[in-house]
Amino acid sequence: MSFHHAPHASDPALDELLAGYAAGTLILPLHALVAAHLAIKPDNRRYVESLEAIGGDAVVRAEPVPLTNREARLAAIFADDEGDVAPAAARGCAVVPAALAAFLGRPLADLAWKTRLPGIREFPVKDCGTAEASLLWIKPGRVLPSHTHDGTEVTLVLQGGFGDGTGHYRRGDIAIADGEIDHRPKADDDADCICFAVIDAPLRLTGPVGRLLQRLRGH
Repeated sequence: MSFHHAPHASDPALDELLAGYAAGTLILPLHALVAAHLAIKPDNRRYVESLEAIGGDAVVRAEPVPLTNREARLAAIFADDEGDVAPAAARGCAVVPAALAAFLGRPLADLAWKTRLPGIREFPVKDCGTAEASLLWIKPGRVLPSHTHDGTEVTLVLQGGFGDGTGHYRRGDIAIADGEIDHRPKADDDADCICFAVIDAPLRLTGPVGRLLQRLRGH
């Protein structure tokens, strides 16, 4: 499925993503993605705050248990707090919100972009655990190869927009896609499209171009 998410609606995939953010259970790249979404389009903040309040009430009602590894846990908490502060060079960036800038560790201009196809560049983010995360920079009107998914792809639009036959996504929107769709995203004609995408399983390229690329890459 693929969803267009602007103000909060009762979409199970988005609800699950926001609930994971409120509970602090998302993997780091997804946590940064949702935090950036909330910074750009705060429509869902109230929903997340209500989930956080419910979680806080549950903590208050819970029976106390002994805290093990106290010093190590405190050190991890403070280290995480430091990671939430964006580097000075990235603060105030009009495209990348602070939470995502902190995750990337550097501004867009300093990223080592790789050309994947004419008019399509990618910056793969390293050390994302079991997931893969990357920034995509797509020139106006360019089309990505047709693909489907063995898992789930969560994409946040940072600049410009794109359409894929299931919806149209602009800055701050989240698109969630899985193996039920085979799509071919196309950047809008009016501006470069910059997106941050997180996938939990490899994409499967489809169509003539995709099959050729997979053969060349040995997949």
